[in-house]
This record gives sequence, C-alpha cells and structure tokens, in this order.
Amino acid sequence: MNPRSTFARIRRYPSAVAGFAIILLLVGVAVYTVVTIPYSQALADWRGGDQWRMNPVNASPVWTNRLFGGNAPPTLTVSSDGAEVESAAFDGGRQVRIPLALDFPHDDFPSELTLLLSVLGTDRPAFVEATWHRPDGTDIRLGAHRIAGDDRIAISQNRALEGRLGQVPHIGLFADDGGRVLQGTHRLTLEAVLFDPNAELRAELVAFGRVHGLAGTDHLRRDLMLALLWGTPVALSFGLLAAVGTTVTTLVIAAAGVWFGGLIDATIQRLTEVTMILPVLPVLVMVGTLYSTSIWLMLGVVIALGIFSASIKMYRAMLLPIRNAPYIEAARAYGASDARIVLRYMIPRILPVLIPAFVTLIPTYVFLEASLAVLGLGDPVLPTWGKILNDAQAQGALYNGFYYWVVAPAVLLMLTGLGFALFGFALDRIFNPRLRSA
Repeated sequence: MNPRSTFARIRRYPSAVAGFAIILLLVGVAVYTVVTIPYSQALADWRGGDQWRMNPVNASPVWTNRLFGGNAPPTLTVSSDGAEVESAAFDGGRQVRIPLALDFPHDDFPSELTLLLSVLGTDRPAFVEATWHRPDGTDIRLGAHRIAGDDRIAISQNRALEGRLGQVPHIGLFADDGGRVLQGTHRLTLEAVLFDPNAELRAELVAFGRVHGLAGTDHLRRDLMLALLWGTPVALSFGLLAAVGTTVTTLVIAAAGVWFGGLIDATIQRLTEVTMILPVLPVLVMVGTLYSTSIWLMLGVVIALGIFSASIKMYRAMLLPIRNAPYIEAARAYGASDARIVLRYMIPRILPVLIPAFVTLIPTYVFLEASLAVLGLGDPVLPTWGKILNDAQAQGALYNGFYYWVVAPAVLLMLTGLGFALFGFALDRIFNPRLRSA
C-alpha cells in the first residue's frame, strides 16, 4: 500500500483526522516549548526562586472569571514612579510623603498585600510610617518601619494589625461593615524620614490577586503554564522513545528466534515467559525508591522490561508462516545472509500490521511516566504533568478548591490518549487485512 493511497484512506475516517489533528497540536506545542523556553531555563525556573515573587499563591487561571461569571482580582501593582511626591528638607536630610492610589473595582479580596521599599543613594536607614485610607473615609495606621536598602514588608502578616482589624489585613483593609468588598480607590500614604539629602525612597504596593495567567499558580507561586508546556515534549519524548525501543528490539529478537529456531528460539521464549510475570510498575517503584528517579533511568528500565514482553509471542506467530514462504526460499537460494533475510524480507512483511499497535502504545508509556510522578517517583527536576498532579495531591488541591491544579494536566493526559487512540484504531482498520476486508 503506497503512502498516497494510505493517506487517502485515512481521510475517509473522521476519527483518524481528529486523532491526527490532536497529535499535530501536541507536537506543535512541544516544538514551540523547546524553542521558546530552553531546557536549562525551564529547570531553573521550576526549582522556584525570586522570579516568581510577584505571582500570587494558589491563584486560579484568569479565564475562570469569564467561565464562572466572577470578578476576582488579578495582581495589582502601584508604584511611586510618577506619584506626586512631597518633600521637605531639614538639616542633614529630608522628609518625604508618597501617596499610592489603588483602584479596586473587584468582587473578591486580594490574596496578599505587600509593600516593597527601596532606599537609594545612601547607606543610612530611613524610617517610614504607613497609613491606609479607605474609600469610606476611614484611616488605618499600618505602623512604622526602619528601612535599609531593599525591604519587603508583608502587610498581610502584620499580627498587630490583624489584632486591631479582627481578621487578616488583606481582608480587613478592604472589607466594609457587612464583610463585603469595599470597592473604590484605596490609598496608602508613606511618610518617610531620610537621613541623607541625596537619598531617595521608592515604593511599590502589590495587591496579589486571586487569578493569574492561563493556568494559574501553585503553592510556590510558580506559573503552572511552564509545567503544562514543558510536560508536553517530556511526555511525548518518553512515550515515543519507550514505544520505539520496546517495539523495534522485540520485533528483531522475535524474528531472529523464528529464523534460527532451536536453542535460540527456546531461550527467547523462556526469557519471555519469565519477564511476562514481572509487574512493571512495582519494579519501577523499587528502582525509583532504592536507586534513582531520573526519567532517563526509568526510560531505560521500561525498555529493558519491554524487550522480552508478551509481544514476542504475537510477533513469533505472525513470522512463522513467513519463514517458509517461497520468496524466503528464493532469497536463501541466491545466497542472502541471515541478517538480510531477517531485516529485509521477514520484518517488513508484518510492519503494516504493527503500525497501529505502535501508535496506541505511545500513550501507554505517557501514562506510565505520569503514574510514577504521581506516586512521587517522577524526575524531581523536570516540570511534567505528573509532577503537577503529585504537587496538587501533596497540597490537598481538591480539598481546598484548587480544581484547576488537577484538571489541566488531567485533560492533557486524556487528550494525548484520545488523539493516539483515535488515530491508532483508524490505522488498524486500514492496515489489518481482516478489518480492511470487513
């Protein structure tokens, strides 16, 4: 069957077209991810660090606002750059007054409230007093702080302020008498004393939101889109390499056993029967627990366990009639070597029938890698779909209402399985002689 006629037959099956489109989409995402986010950068970012400090903790995706009809706030930032700063000099320094206006028209409270302060142009510390002005005219003193260099004031963790408000500050400062969100313009006034005439104070008020990005964030403020994107090439690579490694080696060994027969064939069959009773997942769990959870080591173990799998017996049954075919006898008559007969005349005869099985085998290994990660045996440095599910399980995402944390990787796993299954089943109808004749 030539490629052109095969492609024409594939187009006749809507399921094959849909499955192929899903596979192309996943491959496109994988290529885009590898090109735009280098491997080293992905590993460094996923370890966490200062690059995520401006992200909220456990924030839902921004599209949940439209999906559920809500008006949850994103992260809002107000900087002193451009603010009308008032300054009054005195002997040896100056007083500075910085107003910060935060427009808050949302229906939910911020998740955190943080003030970032920087004293520039001097090594002497400054004293800063902050006052919160609510839209209803209420003024609330937030306290005074000694600032040297760069400092981060977590207003949400101010226990004294929490005691005065009766609730955590990022809710108490925004709540009206009925406990609802007080919408409008909230103002923060900073009055600072700088002990150097050349010193400068910069301020940034950050009201962390309840929504962030297309995939949300986790407990370490990491954008989950990074793991969702990089999980695609990792999953496809693992599944493809494992499927190719197990299928090719198994097929070659089965063909060699059929051709040479005798002790070689018997040895292969006995090894296959022993390997068939070994449970793959418990063996991988033991390797990950006792030795290493590296994804490449797991891939090698998967291929090693898959070489002498039950597929050898199926391939052997398909190759036995071919061994005695007339064209094989003709090849032996003109002096073809054993390797040429096995690789050029026997194996290609059954390849069309094996292609559908190979396609449907890829998601099997994708799910296996994700299962290991969910069990805590995934590669600790790689951002993968299974690692997201493992973190979600460890943090009780479903119990705390962070459904997005579980749904996104689960949907991608199901989409991967669906795409390869639709395409593989359609190929089976095309290449399998019995199904084709039906």
